[in-house]
Amino acid sequence: MAREKSVMCMVMVLGVAIIIQGTGTAEECSTVTALVAACSSFVNYGTPDPTPGAPCCVAMTTLSNIASSTEMRQAVCRCVMDLITTYNPNATAIATLPGFCGVSLGFTIDPNTDCEYVS
Repeated sequence: MAREKSVMCMVMVLGVAIIIQGTGTAEECSTVTALVAACSSFVNYGTPDPTPGAPCCVAMTTLSNIASSTEMRQAVCRCVMDLITTYNPNATAIATLPGFCGVSLGFTIDPNTDCEYVS
């Protein structure tokens, strides 16, 4: 059972990595948006209080794994910056997700971050 979950998780990560490597911004960002959506309860309501739940942290870990190269980090960064611009009232909650989940995306989630300089 645990091995099946591990294999499914790897397939999901590889599938997401392939999708996000597409040339269209909409394709890239739909994947990032879908992963951040796993954290919607925390982003919208601050629950489960005071930290996001396991599904959210699995999504953040997947996002961190996707952002393993400079090109991918920049793509993920652009998408996340679009999200915090779109969901401005929830920008702080989105920015805290990686830290609460103990992962690094390789850039700071902040409206002033210039994704072109993310390495």
